[in-house]
Amino acid sequence: MRSSVGVVGLSALSAVSTLLVAGCGAVGGAEGGDGSAATAAAAVTRAVQTTEQVTSLRYRMTGRMPQEGRIEAQGAMATEPEPVMSLRTTVFGGPGKGTAEVRLIGGAVYWGSEEATEDGKHWIKFGAPGKSRTPGGLRVDTGPMAEKVRQNPAREAAFLTGADDLSKAGTETVEGVPTTHYRGTATLDEIRDAAKGQDKATRQRREQSLAQYEKQGVDELTMDVWIDDADRTRQVRLRGSGKGGPLDLTITLLDFGKPVTVQAPPASDTVDMAAKIKEAKEAARG
Repeated sequence: MRSSVGVVGLSALSAVSTLLVAGCGAVGGAEGGDGSAATAAAAVTRAVQTTEQVTSLRYRMTGRMPQEGRIEAQGAMATEPEPVMSLRTTVFGGPGKGTAEVRLIGGAVYWGSEEATEDGKHWIKFGAPGKSRTPGGLRVDTGPMAEKVRQNPAREAAFLTGADDLSKAGTETVEGVPTTHYRGTATLDEIRDAAKGQDKATRQRREQSLAQYEKQGVDELTMDVWIDDADRTRQVRLRGSGKGGPLDLTITLLDFGKPVTVQAPPASDTVDMAAKIKEAKEAARG
């Protein structure tokens, strides 16, 4: 099973997975009378706070990433009655070309690819997110993988609060829904500085997201956020330039509050890593 597909696809999304979550609840039409950057920033901040209350949603992402080129992704997440998430990513070029999927369900992480393992199976079950070993002794940390797929995909709309030129760009319709459009440009250092007054967990999440852009050689982001009248982010667009080419991603959020069902892959097509390790240990004992 080729691991580069999942790694590239997920790293491409990690820069945006947190990016959308905070904006999921931004403020449609609530900019206020003066249209200033401060008023717009206050609207985005209120949206971030609203987003944290979202218990389920679906989203899609299309665009280009430096080095990877064109990508597409479909994701779904729910926090109630129990956390379930899925993220399917297709990379259309480069070393990570192909399709991979991560699912988080029942406390276990499943990673799948269109290429089969040496056992002829397309999925690997890792158990609870964390560090584990393969039968060959290779350490696999599924924590970051699980974190990427479990994040509400609008959090980084909060990046906009670091833009000095943040403003209302107009009103537009997204997926048939009237929205207010906000736009701004900020360097990664400005985005980082804007989080200094936030709690430690928020700062850490932002730093993790910024690190993904830095790896791509992106040092400035132009950001657009579209917010509906229910204070929910409907769409986010990120643009920049990296050492491997342009960054231009659009994430559209859908189906707020609707049930999300994520099924475990068929056991017949899944390698259970815990069982494999147990077999290896028993074989070693003779």
